[in-house]
Amino acid sequence: MTAPSPPEPSPPEPSPPEPSPPEPSPPEPRPDPDRPADPDQAALFDAVAAEHAAIYGYGIVSAHIYPDENELVSKVLAEHRDRREAAVSMLTQRSVKVPLPASGYQLPTTVNNANEAAKLAIRMESDCAVAWRAVMEQATSEQDRAFGLTALTQCAVTAARWRRVLGAWPVTVAFPGGGE
Repeated sequence: MTAPSPPEPSPPEPSPPEPSPPEPSPPEPRPDPDRPADPDQAALFDAVAAEHAAIYGYGIVSAHIYPDENELVSKVLAEHRDRREAAVSMLTQRSVKVPLPASGYQLPTTVNNANEAAKLAIRMESDCAVAWRAVMEQATSEQDRAFGLTALTQCAVTAARWRRVLGAWPVTVAFPGGGE
């Protein structure tokens, strides 16, 4: 009688696959070297940059929105341009370098239809409201604070109009431009 043979060793367990290297994260945006150090001028500089982005974004909104909303797009685009030009003038009068518009902007969301276009419009109005609220908070003159308040109010009203277009409720927010 022969002794039973020992069990064959089981094949080695396959080692787990090497983890793939993480996706490279997008580079952090570099601060604009022309951004003023003075807080009130920096806030106005940032608001002009936000207006540049909104003006660009409304080109995308215009391409996807329903024809019924073209008048709203035109009106709002003109408001953003006028507001930007007034803020540029304020910076220029103070001999502060004005931010240049980018050649393109990374949209915060994809836009393939009218609803997505309206959501982008709301996001842009909210972003501008944040910038104009900062102008109000940092302003050292009554004129800048009043200009920031008017701009913030216009952004809040426009965002409410876009929420109405979407049928969203509520159409307003308690503290435009704030995280509250």
